[in-house]
Amino acid sequence: MSKTLPLSPDELLTTTRAVRRRLDLDRPVPLEEIEQCVRIALQAPSGSNSRRWHFVVVSDAEKRAKIADFYRESFADYRKMPISAHALAEQAEGTEVGVMNRVVDSAESLAENLHRVPALVIPCIEGRLPAMEGPMGDLSRASHYGSILPAFWSFMLAARARGLGTAWTTLHLRFEVEIAELLDIPYSEIMQCALSPVAYTQGTDFKAASGREPENSLHVDGW
Repeated sequence: MSKTLPLSPDELLTTTRAVRRRLDLDRPVPLEEIEQCVRIALQAPSGSNSRRWHFVVVSDAEKRAKIADFYRESFADYRKMPISAHALAEQAEGTEVGVMNRVVDSAESLAENLHRVPALVIPCIEGRLPAMEGPMGDLSRASHYGSILPAFWSFMLAARARGLGTAWTTLHLRFEVEIAELLDIPYSEIMQCALSPVAYTQGTDFKAASGREPENSLHVDGW
């Protein structure tokens, strides 16, 4: 069993951050550590108890470099999007300016150094979503992602408990076909859902984010 940090459940849940800058790029991550995180992830709930999830670990330096090239090409276009962290930083006011500028800096750092991250993990799920509109299409998409998101969040929590940093990213999906070919993932049968760097963190003193009060998001018995 891996040694874990002395975190209470609440501390673990509130201090598992998206780590992009504070990754130790020079310290290898044993495959056994990642396997332990996957073992925990496999205990997560899934739609209809289908458990059609898969986790692709990429530690080969050449393959990581190719994925990082695809990621950076996608990131170059992401910078120009109205929903990008860069655009949101320009629109920020007050205390949010500093917060969003740090987010931009960390996103840029990850894009620049992705090839150096010791391991990349790609959560996948069996079955490609059909082009279906209307309520059934919404239900299908929610069920599909609802079967991989809890599992990968469990993976991230398990990683945090072991001093590892993760971050949910999706920019590589613009090149899902090419990355599927690179990693021998059967594209017609398996859908990649995200990509996360996995590395030991520089320090483990992550804190809960401020300004996230329930009254800004909680609705009772209606909107």
